[in-house]
Amino acid sequence: MFKSWNERIKGMTIMDIGLVKFTAFFFTIIIVKLFPSLLNIKYPILIALILACGMKPLYKFWFAK
Repeated sequence: MFKSWNERIKGMTIMDIGLVKFTAFFFTIIIVKLFPSLLNIKYPILIALILACGMKPLYKFWFAK
């Protein structure tokens, strides 16, 4: 399954990836509007989530050969 997804992603351009990012951003805004209590999450927890989610892509992009 992931192999076919990787093949499809190879056909995407920078513009397509940027549009995916905007889509995720606007989807996040909708979720926050539906559940405003999510805005009360403490910053250290958000930083930990960002680091946990971004660790593998960051390593793969900058350090893996």
